[in-house]
Amino acid sequence: MKINSYFSGGGLFDIGIQMSGLQINESYEIDSVCCKVQEDNFSHDVIQSDISKKLVHNEGESDVKIFTYPCTKYSTIADIHGTRTGEYLFLHSLRHMVIKPPEVFVIENVPGMRAFPVVMEAMTKLPGYYVTTFCPIKSETWLPQRRDRLIIIGSRKNFSWREPEKGDSIRLKDILEVNPRVTLPKAISQRMSGKYRDLPIISDPDKNDIAPTCVAHYAKDKSTRLVKDKRYHLGVRPYSVREFARLQGVPDWFKFDCSDTNAYRMIGNGVSVPVGEWVGNELKRYYS
Repeated sequence: MKINSYFSGGGLFDIGIQMSGLQINESYEIDSVCCKVQEDNFSHDVIQSDISKKLVHNEGESDVKIFTYPCTKYSTIADIHGTRTGEYLFLHSLRHMVIKPPEVFVIENVPGMRAFPVVMEAMTKLPGYYVTTFCPIKSETWLPQRRDRLIIIGSRKNFSWREPEKGDSIRLKDILEVNPRVTLPKAISQRMSGKYRDLPIISDPDKNDIAPTCVAHYAKDKSTRLVKDKRYHLGVRPYSVREFARLQGVPDWFKFDCSDTNAYRMIGNGVSVPVGEWVGNELKRYYS
């Protein structure tokens, strides 16, 4: 089974595919830092490429195509900034599926993508495919993080794709480091004292809280999401890079040899690893 991954970012979805026992054939990503992190951790071909400019005929054949194109233009938070426009990059996913049709395709994005009927029509009404839409797929099924996603799976054969099964999820206290490497910006005390519009979201591991959604811009304002830790001033602190990665299900063997800013960014932009593992296990069922 040859699997190609497009808009692969830091490779979090691909970790999940690998953990299911499958292998990625090729991954495509425009960001050079993300590509370097993937190359440091994976053995498959990592190709730095702008998907909007890449010719489909220049790539190898694949049985499965996975598209995790950027979600920022579909998210509800984009309404605040007036940027919720619906990103055109879905058209390039469609282009890859039409010119070299795979046996199976997988689309991942935010639930807000459903607000764009043209995008949904393109992704769910492709002739020759049976399409199943899952929404929301909740990261808290496996992880101590509140994160909902939309998953679309299209296949040539009619197939009963299964939803994830609820099992024993990891607790917040289980992902915390003994000696986390964190910085404590002044904004923490300022936000907690009400000097910002919003108070921080504070999660208490002793109460089995779960963390809010990991966001890509966390490095720019760590005061928005904090975890209780009595060893620190005011009894709270930000999440370390490794803890942020664990909230996304990233195993500790996966290294981020880059700046913390870039690490937080690619973790926040990524797909929770267990989602990729669930998809991988379903692909194995389809091909069995």
